[in-house]
Amino acid sequence: MLPGDVTIQAMDVGDPASIRAARKAIGDAPIDALINNAGLHLEGVSAELAKADFEKILATNITGPFLACREVRPHMVANGGGLIINIGSFFERLGAKRNLAYSCSKAAIGALTRTLAVEWAHEKIRLINLAPGFVKTDLNAEYMTHESFRNFIQRRIPTGDAAEVNEIARLTALLVAEDLPSLTGETIFIDGGQSINL
Repeated sequence: MLPGDVTIQAMDVGDPASIRAARKAIGDAPIDALINNAGLHLEGVSAELAKADFEKILATNITGPFLACREVRPHMVANGGGLIINIGSFFERLGAKRNLAYSCSKAAIGALTRTLAVEWAHEKIRLINLAPGFVKTDLNAEYMTHESFRNFIQRRIPTGDAAEVNEIARLTALLVAEDLPSLTGETIFIDGGQSINL
């Protein structure tokens, strides 16, 4: 559990006006933490990837978090600091076929996190890139039951299974709840060891 109130605001992360409106809806309440969790995934052969599709993924997965970080910064400064957690992906360090746009956008999340962590450290704003591996969700539940995928998971993930959603949520909550002034700019992988499994 997190101390205090948790506010969830719907917004279009590709629209700066929508982000500002969501911030305004919170009113004068201080912002201690921002979780950037919007994301799109599009699979396809890289040589056939349309420019519009590539840009759509980047707009949601990296431009949106950048705009949200930029919008929330002055409010965190006024509040004496804060924490921003960007939800990345272990795809940032993989050469995953048919996942060019997604992988590029998640690698950019790591770069965004590191750069802003350095620039905003003197303002007591910390940033962390939380990078999950495969996670069981409502969207992929059926796919994850396929025998071929189950075999792949058991072969590739040392822990033997994909993460549960509540694992990601609990780690996020822990990072928000704990006061760790020196933890900033880092990417934390939670992928069962898959990305380091040779």
